[in-house]
Amino acid sequence: MDAMGMDATELAHGLFRILETGDPALAVDVVGEDFHNREAAVSPPACALPGPAGVLASGAWMRSAFSDLRFPVLGIVAHDHQVWVRLRMQGRHTGAFVRFRDGVLDQAIPPTGREIDFEQIHVLDLRDGKVAGHEAVRDDIAMLGQLGVFPPAPATALSMLAWRVTGRAARAAARVTAQAAEAAALLRDDRN
Repeated sequence: MDAMGMDATELAHGLFRILETGDPALAVDVVGEDFHNREAAVSPPACALPGPAGVLASGAWMRSAFSDLRFPVLGIVAHDHQVWVRLRMQGRHTGAFVRFRDGVLDQAIPPTGREIDFEQIHVLDLRDGKVAGHEAVRDDIAMLGQLGVFPPAPATALSMLAWRVTGRAARAAARVTAQAAEAAALLRDDRN
């Protein structure tokens, strides 16, 4: 079904399905060309791209850190041109979770093998039958606690320090940045 036929609830489910799967066709159907993700500040630069490309990059970034990534929806409320989605972010931390600040490496959490499962609330702006904007209220402290980062578990803190000192954190950031850029480029490749 094309986005013009999707209601607000279907668009919301579609956005999170894109993050789970990296489906470029679904991204084009669900995400508007002028889409803006307010939450892209902690992710690789490609995640801040407007439109479907930025969403594909965001999904690649998250899937690079969390296998079996899923976003089970707990509730959706739609009003006028806005949708509020309450959900859980779940997955297993099997890759480096790299966070950025102003486009540069801020923190790299080496894979812990731990499960994450925490609640989030997302606010989606809709325009012309597509998702045009995104912002979120996330319990990042709960996620960092599940990963052993906050409060710092000694083994996790030592692993993070070793990664930074040996350059593995920088290499992980470069790899994740490239993966996000490649995911964003899928649309350019599909359109040529």
